Amino acid sequence: MSGHNRWSKIKRHKQAQGAAKGKLFSKVIKEITVAARMGGGDLAGNPRLRAAIDAAKEANMPQENVTRAVKKGTGELEGVSYEEVVYEGYGPGGVAMIVECLTDNRNRTAGDVRSSLAKGGGNLAAEGAVAWNFDRRGVVEVKPGPTEDEVTEAAIEAGAEDVVSLGADGFEVRTLPNDLHGVAAALEKRLPLGARRLTFIPRETLRLSDPDKARSMLKLMDMLEDLEDVQNVHANFEIDDELMERLA
Repeated sequence: MSGHNRWSKIKRHKQAQGAAKGKLFSKVIKEITVAARMGGGDLAGNPRLRAAIDAAKEANMPQENVTRAVKKGTGELEGVSYEEVVYEGYGPGGVAMIVECLTDNRNRTAGDVRSSLAKGGGNLAAEGAVAWNFDRRGVVEVKPGPTEDEVTEAAIEAGAEDVVSLGADGFEVRTLPNDLHGVAAALEKRLPLGARRLTFIPRETLRLSDPDKARSMLKLMDMLEDLEDVQNVHANFEIDDELMERLA
C-alpha cells in the first residue's frame, strides 16, 4: 500500500516534533505498563513487552521512563490501571477501520471514538463487522540501504512471511505474530533495523481516488490518533503517491 505507507511516513515526521512526540511517549508508556501487567516484566517470556520496549527505543525514550512503566505494570510502583478496548468502524468511502485503545474510562473512550468517526465522515460498526478483513501480523522495519534481493534473502532465511518495499523509506518484513522477535533477531545480524511491532494487515484494500474522500480519510486518521486513549489505528485504504503528494 504505497500511499498508505506514505501517510505513515508523514506520521513519523510529526512524531519527531515536540507535542506529537509527547503523545507518542504517552502511548508507548501505556503499552509498556499493560504488557508488563499482563505478561510480567521478564523480556524473555513476554514478546509484547519486548515489542513495546523496542518502540520506546526507536522513539528515543529515556530509560528511566521505560523502567518506571515496567514497574507500574508489575505492581512495584503505583499506577493507573488500563484496560484494552478495540473498536471497529468505517471511514469515508467505506474504508474498514480497527481502533486499538488503552483506557481507564471505557465510557469516555467510546464517546471520543464515536464522536471522531462521526466528525470525520465515518461511523462505529458492530463487533466483527470489519475484523474479518484484517490479519494480526508482526512487522520489522528495515532502514534504507540494503537492496530488495538482500532483504528478501535474509527474510526467507529468518523465517519471515513477506517483504514489502517502501521505496526510499526501506522495507517492511512481515511475520506471524509469534515469530516477530525470532525473525528480528536473525535479521539484525545482517540488516539495519528500525521498529518492531504487532499490527493488523488488511486482506483487501480500498483505493481512494477521490481527493475529497482521501483528504477526509487522512484527517480522520489524525483525529483518532490524537485521542489520548487511542494506541493504534488500522485501515484498509490506499492512496496513489501522486494524490498523496498533493494532499500532503
